[in-house]
Amino acid sequence: MSTQKKFKTVPPPAPTAWAGMLFPGLGHLLTGKILDGFGLMSLTFLTFWSLSQAGHLAGQLTSPGTPQFAIHPWVALLSMLVGAGMLWFRAFRHAKPAPVDVEREKSSQLRIIQRQFFKNRTGVFGMYLVLILVYLAFITPALAPFDPDQIDVGPKLAGPSLAHLMGTDEYSRDMFSRVMYGARISLVIGFIAVSISATIGSSLGAIAGFFGGAIDKGIMWFTDLLLSLPRLIMLLAVIGFYRAAGAQSIFLIVVVLGLTGWMGVARIVRSQVLSLKEQDFIQAARALGYSDARIIFRHLIPNALTPVIVYASLAIGSTILTEASLSFLGLGVPPPTATWGSVVNDGRDYLRTAWWITLFPGLMIVLAVMSFNLLGDGLRDALDPKMRGRS
Repeated sequence: MSTQKKFKTVPPPAPTAWAGMLFPGLGHLLTGKILDGFGLMSLTFLTFWSLSQAGHLAGQLTSPGTPQFAIHPWVALLSMLVGAGMLWFRAFRHAKPAPVDVEREKSSQLRIIQRQFFKNRTGVFGMYLVLILVYLAFITPALAPFDPDQIDVGPKLAGPSLAHLMGTDEYSRDMFSRVMYGARISLVIGFIAVSISATIGSSLGAIAGFFGGAIDKGIMWFTDLLLSLPRLIMLLAVIGFYRAAGAQSIFLIVVVLGLTGWMGVARIVRSQVLSLKEQDFIQAARALGYSDARIIFRHLIPNALTPVIVYASLAIGSTILTEASLSFLGLGVPPPTATWGSVVNDGRDYLRTAWWITLFPGLMIVLAVMSFNLLGDGLRDALDPKMRGRS
C-alpha cells in the first residue's frame, strides 16, 4: 500500500517581496522581516562591493603573486559567485515559497529546531553577524586594496580617509588590509582549534561515560588535573618553549589551543552518555552484538552533540580572544603576519597619536566574540526543549 505525501502550498507574500530580486534582502525588509532584511542586505552590499573591485581581483588572478597569497584570489572569486547565487536564491524563495511537506514539517527535528531558532531574534542577529564576518574573510582579496605586509603604501601614521579606510601604521602599511587579512587567520584559528577540542573532548567523554570504572576514573582524573592548571600559563609555557616561524607558528597555536580546551567538552559529553547508555536503543544495540566502538561513535556521540554544538559556538569567541591575547603578548603569530591581536599590539605605543591602529582591530575582536556568543545563546534555546518558547 503506497502512501502519498501531503504538501501544503504556502501563500506568497506581498508583491513587494519581488524587490529582493533586484537587491536580496530588500524584499524581506518590505514584507516586515526586518532582521532578515537587514542581514541579507548587508551580505548583498558586500557582494556588490566585491564585484565593483573586479579589476583589482583580476589583477591578482593574472599576476604570479607571492606563494602564500597565490590561492587567495581564487578563493575570493569562488566565494563571491557562491554567495551571490545563495543570496538571489533566498530572495526568489521568499517571493515564491516552495510547497511544504506537511508530515516532514511536523516530525523533522531539524525543522523544529530551525523554527525555534529563527524565533530568537538575538540568535538570528548573531548568526547574521557571524555570516558577515566569515564572508568578509573569504572575499578579503577583493576588498583589501593592498598586500597586508606591503610597506610605504601611503603617509606614515595617516588617519582614516578614503584612500586608507582605517588609516596607516608606523610602517605606512594599510590598516584596512591588515585587519581584513587578520580576520582570516583569527577566524581560522578559532574554528580549527575548537574543532580539535570538540573532537578530543567528545571522544574521551563518551569513552569515560560508556565504560565507567577505572577508565572513567583515569580520564576524569586527568581532565580535572588539566582544569586545575591555568590555561593561559600553560599556553605561555608551551608556545614560549616551542617557538616557530611562518605557517609553523599558526599550526602550533592551533594545536596548543585545541589540546588545552577539550576538558569542558569531555565533562559535558560524559554526563550525557551516563544517561544515554541506559536507554532502550543502546540496550538493543548491545543485544544485536554491535561493537563498543560502533555504539559509542554511531549511537552515543551523535545523540550527545546538542550541548557540544552550543559549547563550540561559544568557545570559538573565547578562542579568538585567547589568540588575540597571545599575539598581544608577542607569543602569537610572529610579525609581519597580521592577526587582530598582533595588530592591536602594533599600536600600543601610539594609543594617543594614532588611536586607529588599535581601535579597529579591537572592535573586530569585540564584534566577533559578541557574534559567536549571541549565536551560541540562540542555538542553546533552540536545541534545548526546556528553553523553547522562552525567547
